[in-house]
Amino acid sequence: MDQNNLTALNLSKPRLISVPTPRVLSLGPCELWGVSLAGCRTSLCIPELKIGFDAGFPFPFQLNTETFFITHGHLDHAAAIPFIISQKTLNNQKKARFYMPESLVEPLTEILQLWQKIEGHNYHFDFIPFPEKQSIGINQQFSVKSFKAHHRIPALGYTLFQTKKHLRKEFEGQTKEELVALKTKGIPIDTIDETPLMTFSGDTRIEFLWEAPWICQSKYLFIETTYIDDRKTIEQARTWGHIHLDEVITALPQIHSEKIILMHISSRYSDQEARSIIERRIPQDDRDRIVFFEGR
Repeated sequence: MDQNNLTALNLSKPRLISVPTPRVLSLGPCELWGVSLAGCRTSLCIPELKIGFDAGFPFPFQLNTETFFITHGHLDHAAAIPFIISQKTLNNQKKARFYMPESLVEPLTEILQLWQKIEGHNYHFDFIPFPEKQSIGINQQFSVKSFKAHHRIPALGYTLFQTKKHLRKEFEGQTKEELVALKTKGIPIDTIDETPLMTFSGDTRIEFLWEAPWICQSKYLFIETTYIDDRKTIEQARTWGHIHLDEVITALPQIHSEKIILMHISSRYSDQEARSIIERRIPQDDRDRIVFFEGR
């Protein structure tokens, strides 16, 4: 096929048909893998915790993920769910749990029932409604809490919390035997610190920032920033349930995160162009904490 035909079919533009390369970010005690490109795919996971956030593209590394947190049902965030479930079933893996907005459970279950008929075998999975501001433990150190996102359809955002125990100051210097004796008497000897480690906005308007006090305190804050220049206005972004970079810049003084990761950039921008626009527009004092999360 010649180049003219490719252009006519709009296949010469790589934004939709290119195979994405997952990005890897080292964020404190965890590595995060994935990609996010608005309208195309958002799939993120933390391999060491075997948890994922959205499943819009079927990456092989997701097949070891045991627990997924789905923000909403748009295909660029949820299209890979049937594939992941099918592959886990075929390979006799432990069934995955998918936490999601309550309104998504029934229609997504119907879709999976149809795919079972198409493939001719029974799937094993759990779709679990996740109310706002509820928490689920991952292990003794980590948990995930939900909050309301402001999108065009029901949606959630999620925060990964890290829990650490510290010996209370008044018991420092005591022997192991003395500490055991205190615990035997029912005296608490530890303080528990719960830190919002990573927050994922999902698709939302800017109001998600104020849905819970911990969001703007998260060490690593992932913000969908679909539109980043004057090709789309703030009002146009809000109409479609998204965030404009102008709104992020205005909110920066209220965000106390160590790193702010801008994701879900519109596919109208190349990665190079998006990076250039973001670097040019972010105020000098905030540039060190802004990270552009590439989507291709």
